[in-house]
Amino acid sequence: MPGTPLIETNLSGLPLIRGKVRDVYDLGEKLLLVSTDRISAFDWVLPTPIPDKGRVLTQVSNYWFARLEEPHQLLETDVERFDLPCDFDREDLDGRSVLVRKTEVVPIECVVRGYLAGSGWSEYQATGSVCGVRLPAGLRESDRLPEPIFTPATKAAVGDHDENISFASMAERIGRPLAERLRQRSIDLYLRGAEHALTRGILIADTKFEFGQVDGELLLIDEVLTPDSSRFWPADLYEPGHGQPSYDKQFVRDWLSESNWDKNSPPPELPDPVVEQTRAKYIEACEQVTGSPFRWK
Repeated sequence: MPGTPLIETNLSGLPLIRGKVRDVYDLGEKLLLVSTDRISAFDWVLPTPIPDKGRVLTQVSNYWFARLEEPHQLLETDVERFDLPCDFDREDLDGRSVLVRKTEVVPIECVVRGYLAGSGWSEYQATGSVCGVRLPAGLRESDRLPEPIFTPATKAAVGDHDENISFASMAERIGRPLAERLRQRSIDLYLRGAEHALTRGILIADTKFEFGQVDGELLLIDEVLTPDSSRFWPADLYEPGHGQPSYDKQFVRDWLSESNWDKNSPPPELPDPVVEQTRAKYIEACEQVTGSPFRWK
């Protein structure tokens, strides 16, 4: 059974940046990343957490960091080997925390789409393109694209909206050589991840990667191919022409959309069945991707 959800941390004396769902502590040349059980939707942090969500996302990310063998920022995942300059509750941090190298973050969300869904589908209906990438006519919602496309977005500050941009706009912001490296790295990562996920019965419709630099080296950072950063679909239920069932927080989005919430004022509490179904979907995705039982089940 799930334990008490971790909503926020407070490590005395350490500089803290509290993001939407993650607490980040500055340790000098390193960072401590803590994935809480907070959940966001429609650019709001919801008042009701999803128990164990942070542990699911951490376990999935750590799996991919190891499997992809890509240069990354991860330094330590075992809380028993954390050397922190303060007292801390190991039970709170266990399974949901990692120590990473501090990097100069590239201010771009590197989005790769293999299927036509979400905002990409909406834009395609209006213009026939997605982020400046022209697509064939006649595609349906959830259709597989002829080849994956790279559709970057700006990295917004907390509380702001990410904004889809063209590759040309990305190149203007960070320089064409870096933009081209990021595009190639992102598409390659997506292809390798999607190939493996398919063997586990999951279609990765789209995902986002983030990168940082240390002394000119480009490192994969943040979370990787999780149900929060990606759109996971059950392969055996895939049927293009409409929206697909999902392994992520779709129960939450659906309930909020069907409620009377206006999406401009503080969101309501989630009912227990929505919380339970969402937790179950996160855990199902974790176990299916990694092939291992969820440790805190």
